[in-house]
Amino acid sequence: MSEDEDLARHSMKMAKKKAAREKIMATKTDEKGLVIVHTGKGKGKSTAAFGMIFRHIAHGRKCAVVQFIKGAMATGERNLIEERFADLCEFHTLGEGFTWETQDKARDIAMAKAAWDKAKELIRDERNSMVLLDEINIALRYDYIDVAEVVEFLESEKPAMTHVVLTGRNAKEALIECADLVTEMEMVKHPFRSGIKAQIGVEY
Repeated sequence: MSEDEDLARHSMKMAKKKAAREKIMATKTDEKGLVIVHTGKGKGKSTAAFGMIFRHIAHGRKCAVVQFIKGAMATGERNLIEERFADLCEFHTLGEGFTWETQDKARDIAMAKAAWDKAKELIRDERNSMVLLDEINIALRYDYIDVAEVVEFLESEKPAMTHVVLTGRNAKEALIECADLVTEMEMVKHPFRSGIKAQIGVEY
């Protein structure tokens, strides 16, 4: 086959793909506020979620972040949002670190419940087009918050056009069933296993 024939064949193939894609896209006309879950052992759950928060900020849309569990360490995302985009994005850090750091289960439960109360308040506020619940899956995993309550709230009280993103390992099955979009991050390699610590600009 000559180069010209190969190019012509490629063009025909791509034209067919384009037509098929446009036919599919023509049927996708609905919009709704999504429940989005990022889970799995791989790195990138919060990173991907903050990517969507920054998209909302870039479009001038109000949004909010509630951080469960995390809190002891300053992060680039929090610093940037609080310093430059506080008018568009409320940021609430209502954790004090992982449970093995605090070593105080009662306090962990109280902080998680306070974070959930703030999350409900922000989700109910229809001015927020997206609310990120960062690491809530950890609080759910340890039963600091009842997953049935979270699912019931998302199904019955979340405004129709509000997106809610929930991150953290070990997402419970009830939450996965409730969600519209679920992504599981799979770990293939991680530098921590080679003795590399968390680094600025990569992990925080």
